Amino acid sequence: MPRVIQGGAKVSGKQLPMASKTPPALRPKPKRERLPTWFKTTLPSGKEQALFNKTKAAVKDNALHTVCQEARCPNIHDCWASGDATFMIAGQECTRGCRFCAVGTIKTPPPLDTNEPEQLADAVDSMNLRHVVITVVNRDDLPDSGAEHYKQCIDSVHVRRPEITLELLCSDLAGDHEALEHLLRDSPLSVFAHNVECVPRLDKTVRDHRASFSQSLEILRQAKVLRPDIITKSSLMVGVGETDEEITEALHLLRDANVDLITIGQYLAPSSKHLAVDRFPEPEMYDVWAKDAIEMGFAGIASGPLVRSSFKAGLLLRKTLDSNNQETMPGAYVYVAQHQSDSPTPLKTEME
Repeated sequence: MPRVIQGGAKVSGKQLPMASKTPPALRPKPKRERLPTWFKTTLPSGKEQALFNKTKAAVKDNALHTVCQEARCPNIHDCWASGDATFMIAGQECTRGCRFCAVGTIKTPPPLDTNEPEQLADAVDSMNLRHVVITVVNRDDLPDSGAEHYKQCIDSVHVRRPEITLELLCSDLAGDHEALEHLLRDSPLSVFAHNVECVPRLDKTVRDHRASFSQSLEILRQAKVLRPDIITKSSLMVGVGETDEEITEALHLLRDANVDLITIGQYLAPSSKHLAVDRFPEPEMYDVWAKDAIEMGFAGIASGPLVRSSFKAGLLLRKTLDSNNQETMPGAYVYVAQHQSDSPTPLKTEME
């Protein structure tokens, strides 16, 4: 029976829609899919733990950001325990909003920190490093997309520690080839890296609308034209909706652009709000891709579920420059091309 309230109006006894909803705190959380067994990692201890803590303190003391932290990399303990870190410059947040990335997004970032080049050099100087990776957030708010600032950071580290090999994991600079030329002119970089991230068909699904496989490819192609002496590098994620055949096709496109090094790794969703994982290829598939890449003419490849573009970047570079290098990369298939032969050098490490 309807109820009569003051004024004679009648209301139904049916519960209001909002009242029928379960409070957010009491709603059942979606079951998180268990990762395959090959994603197990170990935490550092003893001497390795001390090195990890030293690296963490150096980053904090110099007010720096690392992609290891911001991107929630699963290899942070392994890399930092080895005294390696990938430094992220030009801010803590990105002007783009790719669906796979854990780095925060902001439309109008704070101004660039003019002290950052020296702070970065201070941090590198305080750590026992052989190879430094400097990565960046997109700065679409700047006329040169941040190229001048990136150049200053690279030069500051080189002046302080000229014996260290340097790698820049760069943005696409909004496709600006003039900014790229300024960045690379007289640069001491050993490696210029830029990630295409996914196969071309998935650009709109995975990346920000301002990014594309074709634009990224042209930046990599032009970098090699401007500086043939610098090694170029890119990276592909698997598990975002691609097929095995599309990975092979993307590798051909990258090689046609004269990209020297490639890494392939499994995408892991940073949170339930990010792009969901589509699949987990078996570890052996990464070995197939590695061998295919060498046959296509790549100088080197690191391929494995836990591989990230900056993971053990110095090791991959050293193997590329010296095919007799016997260092290993646990959890990855690593191949480099022999200088006197078209056959790949089997430097595969056992999957753990």
